[in-house]
Amino acid sequence: MTQTERFQDLPLEEVIGDRFGRYSKYIIQERALPDARDGLKPVQRRILYAMFKEGNTNDKAFRKSAKTVGNVIGNYHPHGDTSVYDAMVRMSQDWKNRHMLIEMHGNNGSMDGDSAAAMRYTEARLSAISSELLRDIDKRTVEFVTNFDDTDMEPTVLPARFPNLLVNGSTGISAGYATDIPPHALHEVLDAVLMRIDNPDAAVAELMEVIQGPDFPTGGIIQGVDGIRKAYETGKGKIVVRAKADIEPLKGGKEQIVITEIPYEVNKSSLIKKIDDLRFDRKLEGISEARDESDRTGLRIVIELKKDVQAVGILNYLYKNTDLQVNYNFNMVAIYKKRPVLMSLPMMLDAYIDHQKEIITKRSEFDLQKANDRMHIVEGLIKALSILDQVIKTIRASKDKRDAKNNLIDSFSFTEIQAEAIVSLQLYRLTNTDITELRKEEEELKKLIEELTAILTKPAKLKSLLKKELNGVRKAFSEPRRSIIEEKIQEITITREVMIPSEDVVVTVTKEGYVKRTSLRSHAASNGADFAMKDSDHLLFAETLNTQHTLLIFTTGGNFIYQPINELPDIRWKDLGQHLSGIVPLDSEEAILAAYPVEDFSLEAHIVTASKDGQVKRSLLKDYEVQRYSKPIKTMNLKKGDEMIFAGFATSETELFIATHGAYGVRFDLEEVPVTGLKTAGVKGVKLKDGDAAVSAVLLDPQEPKDLLLVTHRGAAKKMRLTEFETGGRAKRGVVILKELKSNPHRVMSVNAAAKHDSLLVRTVKGIEVTVPAAKLKPVDRYSNGSYILDEMTDGQVHEVYLVPFEKTE
Repeated sequence: MTQTERFQDLPLEEVIGDRFGRYSKYIIQERALPDARDGLKPVQRRILYAMFKEGNTNDKAFRKSAKTVGNVIGNYHPHGDTSVYDAMVRMSQDWKNRHMLIEMHGNNGSMDGDSAAAMRYTEARLSAISSELLRDIDKRTVEFVTNFDDTDMEPTVLPARFPNLLVNGSTGISAGYATDIPPHALHEVLDAVLMRIDNPDAAVAELMEVIQGPDFPTGGIIQGVDGIRKAYETGKGKIVVRAKADIEPLKGGKEQIVITEIPYEVNKSSLIKKIDDLRFDRKLEGISEARDESDRTGLRIVIELKKDVQAVGILNYLYKNTDLQVNYNFNMVAIYKKRPVLMSLPMMLDAYIDHQKEIITKRSEFDLQKANDRMHIVEGLIKALSILDQVIKTIRASKDKRDAKNNLIDSFSFTEIQAEAIVSLQLYRLTNTDITELRKEEEELKKLIEELTAILTKPAKLKSLLKKELNGVRKAFSEPRRSIIEEKIQEITITREVMIPSEDVVVTVTKEGYVKRTSLRSHAASNGADFAMKDSDHLLFAETLNTQHTLLIFTTGGNFIYQPINELPDIRWKDLGQHLSGIVPLDSEEAILAAYPVEDFSLEAHIVTASKDGQVKRSLLKDYEVQRYSKPIKTMNLKKGDEMIFAGFATSETELFIATHGAYGVRFDLEEVPVTGLKTAGVKGVKLKDGDAAVSAVLLDPQEPKDLLLVTHRGAAKKMRLTEFETGGRAKRGVVILKELKSNPHRVMSVNAAAKHDSLLVRTVKGIEVTVPAAKLKPVDRYSNGSYILDEMTDGQVHEVYLVPFEKTE
């Protein structure tokens, strides 16, 4: 062969496709998926067989795990020792298997995810039930193949005298296939097998009369019978598994949640850490402590709650947000007739039953062969004893053993096997009692042969034997069900009232965006005075609220901030609050407009907003209840260059008044503004002249008439009655609200609706502040320019105007 001929020119995709196809076939059939007959993956089967062959069984002493691992990788499984030991450890963990296949002395891991001790420290042996998996393997019941180096033989499947695939379940991921088969109660699975033997057409509905559903080794509560039924019919289905929890009362009006069972394959320590993180991150303030009290007697997780916190609500929150409740998805894929198949429950039961019939048939054939062979020898011995003197004479006349055998065959027509048995006979067997024993053995063998022949020729006999043996396993190994099954998946409803302890606090928001909540004690200690605030800042909102309420904060950027009160920073009255930008990402140019507390979002109310360009919109309060609030949420879709100038909370108010910088005012009915969603731009509220802009919007309730207080940029203020303005339509220019001066005309800075005892706080560009009580201003008509409250030349032009309601100045 030349150098050139040693290379092949093949397309890359063909080579890769072929190699990956072989690899996929290997890991599907030889690694990750269980066999439908014995429910074992190859590594598990090899471990069990190696231990059985070495006599490392339940009736003998424990043996070092390292010895077994070495034996397995040396004879059957040429892979890393870690993978073999991990598989061995998993089969010994009572929280992973419904019936452990291996017993282990030493540290074999824990529910907290701790790994097992090294294999040189642990000892193992087959469990009692494993002997049922391997029973009759030495009677040619299963096919054996050569091992990886052709030095030994290994079984392709175990006899599996109980349905291990359903009892212990399986999980695995291979190429293109994955499997998730849950564990089940042994007695229920066997009852389903027996039902299917008696009635091969038994449907899932009938089978579910005896096999309720999965039964996890860790117990727990399974919800969703429909999901179980679908999985049993199709191989795929979804159920919910939740922890078993009890609520216990404590002293002082407190309660604690005690968890005694957790969902299958949930890491206990990670679960407790997650619960503690919820407490630490203040997402769940009702928890005072979460601790693990598990010991050798069983699992116990205690979640201690704060005073007057409802445990049911906390438990529901934990079910929804932690692994106290998980979804389990059936994906019942197994290797059936050398192919991966998504199997229904009847298919699994039939695969197992067919396997057992084959095992019993092969075992019976083996036993029958053995019985016939023994019968042949017994018949020869009986014949020899009946002509004993002649036989002895013939043997004594022979030269050696071979010659003796030949002479017996020639003289008395014995077979080779019978002649061998006769010449090997010990002298004491020639007594009279021995012939009796041989006659007795002959009778027993005749019965056995008859029985075995019946099993092989009469299907009913085989079926009866199979049922008898399965019932024997059921009686020896069945355990009470651990998981409780509930018909429906419970809908979890979580209310913030339940999660958050009820506490009254003082909440403040300043114009520059500093927010905080202060305990009533801190507020009372300061007597409400000495509030920490920058000199340039102004208190925009200060009220006593409950921690279970929510604050909606509106900004000039057309956004709102959804702020649960309990998540506000708890800061002393005399200390500066936290800036909103530290809670949510705010644009540097966004300013705070207003803040409104909300106790119940189902209240019949509207949020009314207006922009500088004269747009107005109205949205339902319930639209402002959101689940995600880590950043500002759009409430008004603004055009470039526009900004929001007003956000109002309308309950009984039915009208809106808009004032413009150029001294126009329009009053119209709120019904003219359609109710729209959060992200809309609204409709035109006022028709603006070129260069004009809306500066104020006021919600009006005709049943509670207030006066309009207007302040101009030159420091003039005036009070107007509402009767000065007729209710018209929106999108109009409106009427003049100041007398137009030819030189240095007044421009509107602010219009507010004020009750009799309210005041205005006016601040100039030079930082001068003037308080103007509404009662001190006399009502004038809309053409008046009012009276000066400060000197524009010395104090500077008006920069900001705030309404100070009467109750806040007490």
